[in-house]
Order: sequence, then structure tokens, then C-alpha cells
Amino acid sequence: MGSLTMATARRTPAIVAALIMLLGLAQGTATADAKRVEPTATVLRDTLLDSSAIYFVSYDGLVNNNPFQQSGIFAYGRYQYAAWYRSDRYAVIARRQVPAGRWEMITLPHRLSTDDSHNVISMAVSPRDGRLHIAMDTHNTPIYYTKSEPGLATRPGPWEVSRFGPIQHTLDGIDLGGISYPQFVVTPDRRLQFSYRTGGSGNGTNELAEYSAGTWTRLGKWSGATGTYTNPANGVVSPTRNMYLHGITYGRNGRLYAAFTWREGNQAVLCAPGGLDNHDTGYVYSDDQGRTWRNNAGEQVGTTGGQLVSIDSPGLVVDPLGVDRGLMNQESQAIDAHGQPHVIISYVPEESKPCVTSYQADRTAYGRAYHLFRDHKGGWHKTQIPEPLNAVGRSRIVLDRHDNAYVIMPYGRIVAASKASGWTDWKVLFDPPVGPGGLNAFGEVDVDDSRLATAGVLSFMYQQKSTGTTPSPIRVIDFKLGE
Repeated sequence: MGSLTMATARRTPAIVAALIMLLGLAQGTATADAKRVEPTATVLRDTLLDSSAIYFVSYDGLVNNNPFQQSGIFAYGRYQYAAWYRSDRYAVIARRQVPAGRWEMITLPHRLSTDDSHNVISMAVSPRDGRLHIAMDTHNTPIYYTKSEPGLATRPGPWEVSRFGPIQHTLDGIDLGGISYPQFVVTPDRRLQFSYRTGGSGNGTNELAEYSAGTWTRLGKWSGATGTYTNPANGVVSPTRNMYLHGITYGRNGRLYAAFTWREGNQAVLCAPGGLDNHDTGYVYSDDQGRTWRNNAGEQVGTTGGQLVSIDSPGLVVDPLGVDRGLMNQESQAIDAHGQPHVIISYVPEESKPCVTSYQADRTAYGRAYHLFRDHKGGWHKTQIPEPLNAVGRSRIVLDRHDNAYVIMPYGRIVAASKASGWTDWKVLFDPPVGPGGLNAFGEVDVDDSRLATAGVLSFMYQQKSTGTTPSPIRVIDFKLGE
């Protein structure tokens, strides 16, 4: 016992216990404090990609910046990649070594085929062989696709167009037909999957393909267009529709998540011409990499290549909303550390305007964004974000390492809410002036959520506002989040 007296010795276990209790309390306080970390966004840098990117407005958007690209800018390994169309219509792929390397450019031998903002560029890396895959320039038309040589992303060497294969009109020989909305996701076992829509707006289906061992396989359709929707307000019936995804995302638990809205094929269901016949927010998930699909209650409601998820499937709707609200399709979703989905939707509240007569004008004048999230018991919660849209376009949600939520709104505005508040204390973190003196962003931006997951840095690509078809600069801005 050294210099301790016998009395002190007898008290030692109690002292140790007290110290352990105090240490535990301190650790508990630290944990609690960690849960109360406030969301922050600090600008790190703003870099120019191209001073003369193609510019035209169609379907209220720009072809170089649409959130439904899902991966028009993304990070993998030591590099960040970005893609856009130059003013001469050629597709450009760039990379830079993170955090602040110089952008290197290559020009692909493909020119944008039509002035349609749907015809975006999406990219991904297949981790097993290190190839960079590029899908582009499609809206109800055959794909333009190319992939790099093996190892381009895992063993970086010279950034040269010769390291890419020819531009194909198929997926390595698989004829997908006319498709829209190409998106890539990587499975938990490091295979690459390709999500796309066949058919058209109001009468289309979602499909999956998978790349493994150097070969693409078409898995098939998983959502269906059939079934009946009746607008209770006017009794009009619609017999067809398509499922518009707010995202298709794997969580850390290996689950594949897909929140969505339906768009009807019969526009007569609307209260007035000029509206948008999207309705409801639905949710499904897959625990077997997209082979089977389950509803919010865990009941199987579909099989890829078999029984399709349809409007008649039970338990899909988690937030009911009618067709007359100007509800946006293909907004965004993110998955938190506990495997629960967070979804951003936006529409015109009924109290602002009961009948949306022009979704562009009414969304700009009255539109609001809403944050939806699922709790561990399966309940869904909804909060209106207080910052007005003041725009037609979509917003993107990301989560930092504390699961604080950040929403990047049109014009590059950032609003955030803390996990500790239950994602209710929304506040503006970044609000650049609209026009010269600010970012001068056109509207929607394209977000790199992969770099945020690995480095705590949010990057988004934005194009500056122009007029007519006058080219404009396209840039990338970086923020440090959650410190």
C-alpha cells in the first residue's frame, strides 16, 4: 500500500468507484455534448471548372446541374471527379487530387445531341476493377456509355482520353432501349449497379442492371405503371403512372433505400392545366441488393423481374399529398448512421394556394421544402423548412458525421438542423446574394455527398446564370461541415 494508511486502504475501493462514476459521468456529458454539436458550414474554396459551359434552360433546369444526376460530381480515393458539357457541346470529365489539387480535363468524343436538360452526365467507379463508368445524353432515348480501362481510379496515372473505350449506344452490348435518369450505386460487396427508367413520364418503369466481373447483367424492372388512381377532388381516374425516385441509396447497414413520388399519366386529374400531377411520398427498401422490395412495415411488395411495385401495392405511402400541390419529383434523400432515411420534398401548401395553376410560377411564389424522416419504430415525421423556395427547382439533403442535416437549396443556399433538436431547429448557414456579388448560381446545384462521407467536406457544382444560350462559367465550391 506504500504510504497509504489502513483506513485509506479500506476506503480505496470506494474512492476508485467514485472516480469511475465521475469518469463515466464525464464521458456521458461528452457524449451528450457530441449529440448537441451545432451544424456549421465554412467556405474552404471556390474553383473554376470551365469559363464557357453550355447554357440553355429547358424543363426549368440546366443540363449541367440537375440533382437527379446523383453523381455528376463525386469523390473516390485520392480524387474528385466532375462532368459537364462545354459550350461546343462536347462532354468533359475532370479530376483533381483532393483536397485542393488542380483540375485536369479530358474531352470525350461525344457532343450533346439535343437541348434537353434531362440529358445529364452521371458517373461512378466500379470498385472491384477500378474502372470509371460514364452514362450520358439520354431522355427516353438510347444511352451513350463509356468506361475506362481497369485501374484508372485505383491506380491513377495520366489523365488521358485514350484510357477510355469507345462511346457505345448500349451497356456493353445490352440494348436498354429508350431510357431516362441514369444513376449509379455501389453495393455493399463492391459491385456497381445502374438504375434507370424505361417508358416515359406518366407511363414508365424503374429498372436495374448490375456490373460484376467485368460484365453487365440486366436485372429487370422493379416498379410498374399499372393500377388506378382517382383524384378525390374531381373523381377523374388515371390508369397509368411512373415512379419518380428521390434517390436510390445504400446505407451503412447494406440496405437499399428508395423514396419516391408518383406521376399520373392522365393530366385531367389536375384541378387546372399548368399544374403538376405528382402525388404522395412513398418508400420502399431492399435487403438483398434490389432483388426484392419491402414497404415501410417490412412486408414484401415486389420482386425485380417479377411482381412489380405498383400503386396498388400495400403500405407504400408515408406522406399523403394530392396531385394539385405542385409536388416536385426527384428531389433528394440521405440515410443516417442508424439506417433511417431522410427525404426532402417540396410543394405549394394548400393554405397558400388551393389549386396550383402554374407549377413554375406558384412554386416560386408559394413553394416550401419539407424534411421527412423515419424513426427506429417506423414512424415518419415532417417539418416545414422556414426558408422559402423562391425558385422552381429542387434541393439536396446531406448529413454530417453527427447526423445534422443540411439542405442545399436553389441558388446554393444552405439551411441546416441539428439531430439533437429532432431536426426541427432549421436555420440559414449560407445565403449568397442572388446575382452578381454572390455565387450567381442559376438555380439547382449538383452535390458530392461521397466526399462529405469520407472527409467531412461538402462540394457542390453550380453554373452561373446567363441569358438565352450564352455560355457561362461552371464552378465547384467546398465547405467544411460539422466542426
